[in-house]
Amino acid sequence: MKILLIRHGDPDYTIDSLTRKGWKEAEYLSERLEKLDVKEFYVSPLGRAKDTASLTLKKMNRTAIECPWLQEFAPRIMRPDKKEESITWDWLPQDWTAQENFYRYDKWFESDILAEGKVKEEYDRVVESFDKLLETHGYVRKGHLYEAKKPNNDTIVLFCHFGVGCVLLGHLLGISPMVLWHGLCAAPTSVATIVTEERRKGIAYFRMSAYGDISHLYAKDEEPAFAARFCECFDNEGERRD
Repeated sequence: MKILLIRHGDPDYTIDSLTRKGWKEAEYLSERLEKLDVKEFYVSPLGRAKDTASLTLKKMNRTAIECPWLQEFAPRIMRPDKKEESITWDWLPQDWTAQENFYRYDKWFESDILAEGKVKEEYDRVVESFDKLLETHGYVRKGHLYEAKKPNNDTIVLFCHFGVGCVLLGHLLGISPMVLWHGLCAAPTSVATIVTEERRKGIAYFRMSAYGDISHLYAKDEEPAFAARFCECFDNEGERRD
């Protein structure tokens, strides 16, 4: 089985939709996806993800299943350097890297800040829902592996968001989401491709063959949006610092 995990286009958060550039990105993405044989589409309930999916769905005369758990992963926490609440996955590097537990798949959630924000409870809700979806496609979670009850070569497409995408990838690959939230960068409309590895009958593991793929933008000479990134040099003017 193949999973395509897609971040929405360049967002206009004020109206939960896309910027003019975001709509252009979604169009180029749709031209790429319409060539694929897709078993099922799934989409976040948030406007920016639904709008991104809409162009592909219209071209293919398809509909998507809306999944509440695919909305952005957004428990609120009191970040160490701020006095107001922040989203879970936006910390200064000098703060989160100082806590060794954040690097561990089985310990990352063991901090007072995350406990107060009930982050692990939301994480469990998301990954359990994800596993139920995979079970409908023939793959049943068993520890860190999946039992291939009905092995197949189907492709499923999930339109969602950066933060929740890292949660799903961390669950599949056995990596702390804290490491992925801060170590990966998914430009708007970028595609992550995850495929099953079934080297023994009935046993499946997931491997990521691509992440942050924006080849559909480069094919159109379209520069990626900066929405995924923070300043790459502190003195760079116009780049986001916080």
